[in-house]
Amino acid sequence: MSLSRPMSISRSLALVLLLAVSLVQAAPKKTLPRPADPFADPQNDPYNPLRYIASNVLTGIAFGLVVLVAFLQTWMVNKWGAKFMLSMVIGCYTFAIGLGTRFGLHTNPESKGLYIIEYLFVVLSPCAFIASEYVLLGRLARYLNCDKHVLVNPRRISILFISSDITTFLVQAAGGSVSISSNTPSGAKIGSNISLAGLAMQAASFLSFTCIFFVFIHRVRTHEPEAWTLHASKKWHQDWRTLAAAMTFSFLGIIIRSVYRVAELSQGYVGKLATTESYFYALDTLPLFVAISIYVFFWPGRIIGDGVTATPGIKEQSSIDSTSVPAEQKD
Repeated sequence: MSLSRPMSISRSLALVLLLAVSLVQAAPKKTLPRPADPFADPQNDPYNPLRYIASNVLTGIAFGLVVLVAFLQTWMVNKWGAKFMLSMVIGCYTFAIGLGTRFGLHTNPESKGLYIIEYLFVVLSPCAFIASEYVLLGRLARYLNCDKHVLVNPRRISILFISSDITTFLVQAAGGSVSISSNTPSGAKIGSNISLAGLAMQAASFLSFTCIFFVFIHRVRTHEPEAWTLHASKKWHQDWRTLAAAMTFSFLGIIIRSVYRVAELSQGYVGKLATTESYFYALDTLPLFVAISIYVFFWPGRIIGDGVTATPGIKEQSSIDSTSVPAEQKD
């Protein structure tokens, strides 16, 4: 089941790429006169979808860091497991692809094909990050044997929220496709509104999930002292509570990015937020980088394994104590 989820995300991303290619071929051509020099006044160039010239320096830094995280997470899956995080790993690679196309947009800022790929992969890849967060909470609850403290059954929470994630993914993809392929301001506005609805739905869903997570942590701390101190004898970076703190930072990064994207689309594709590169990196790329890179330091596989050994603290401690007792004393 855990493998089918990342595979479904990767298939969805592949379908979006095919859709992007078809849009490039089918999109109507603009009839407005092209500027003689596309680099002279990009802000007022109707053929430049970004309305600025992408910085190769910023692109290189962002692309390099995301690829590094993708490689490290791939290595960690092979070394320590936690295949339920594969959605995030796949999302790191597709996010890097989206960022990488900005090199091409720097050279050819009026390329509609490159912009379609950049927009769809940069905007939609976080859906894969979010899917891993949903699964991780369920695995953590099962590992602690505290399923009852999750407001939604852990075996259903992944299905419920991932279904929501895929729905908002498709809505955003549809809206982006309509906007990018439209040849009229009204058509672009319709597409923008569709994407805005998808992003707002995604943000609301993730905020609901975040509340469920904090309620779960509070209940475990209050009602399950054995589970709460399960890893008290281990080093701090091997404690499941440290993983919970890492999840909080990751959630915060995703929430900041979601708020930014909703605010950006509420202004339209030519608003200040959408046409200022510094906002893109400070409020989109950087928060998402924090959301995915935090797990490099606190990889779930190192702390809770595959999250399927539901072991109460008393049992774990008892098993340790029993193995330290000589056989003749047991008899």
